[in-house]
Amino acid sequence: MAFRPYDAPMITLRRYQPADLESLYAISLATGEAGSDASHLYADKRLIGLIYSAPYAVLKPDLALVAEDDQGIAGYALGVPDTRSWEDHLEQAWWPALRLRYPDPGPTPQEGWSADQRRQFMIHHPGRTPQEIVAAFPAHLHLNLLPRSQGRGHGAALLDAWLTEAGSDGVDAIHVGVNRGNSRAVRFWRKAGFADITPPESVDSRTIWMGRRQDS
Repeated sequence: MAFRPYDAPMITLRRYQPADLESLYAISLATGEAGSDASHLYADKRLIGLIYSAPYAVLKPDLALVAEDDQGIAGYALGVPDTRSWEDHLEQAWWPALRLRYPDPGPTPQEGWSADQRRQFMIHHPGRTPQEIVAAFPAHLHLNLLPRSQGRGHGAALLDAWLTEAGSDGVDAIHVGVNRGNSRAVRFWRKAGFADITPPESVDSRTIWMGRRQDS
C-alpha cells in the first residue's frame, strides 16, 4: 500500500528518502543520552546512528518514516516486522563492514571505556533481543523526535503512521526497548498502549521492554 503523507500544523510525515540519512544520524546523536543530547560524549558523531537508525533506513526503507517541519527533519520512526530475522540479516549485511572500520575494544565491557568504545563493542558483540520478547512481539521499532518537535502530538502521529504502514505489511505485535533512565520516553510508550513485558532476568538491566498488539 502506498504511503500517504500526513500533514498537520507545522509537521509533515513522509517516507524516508536517501537524502535524509544525515538527519537520522543527527537525531540519533541529539537524543542519544537517555533522550538528551549526547554530542558531548562522542568523538565519532555517527556511532549511535550506525546502530539504531541508519541500518533500518538503508536496509528496510519501506518501514522508515520521517517527520519534517520548516527547519528540516525533526524525527523518525523505523522498524522491522521480524526482529530475529533482522538480527540475522545485520550479521550478513551491516556489521561486517563496520567491524572493519571500528576496532573491537575488548571481549567484555570495561567501566572506564569511552562512549565510542561502548558503541564499538556493540558493533562487534550485538545483543540479541530476549526470546520471550520476540516470540510474543516479533516486530520492533525505534522512534525519536528532536526537542523542538516534542510535546506537540507529533510523536503520536508518527507512531500511528508507522503502525498503519506496518499493519499493511502484516505486523500485528510490536515491541520497543526503552532506556530505563528516559522517563519521558517511558511515559510516551505507555500512553501509546505499550505495556511492560520485561522478562524476569532483565529487570536489573537498563532496558525496559514494552509491547503492543495492533488491535489494542
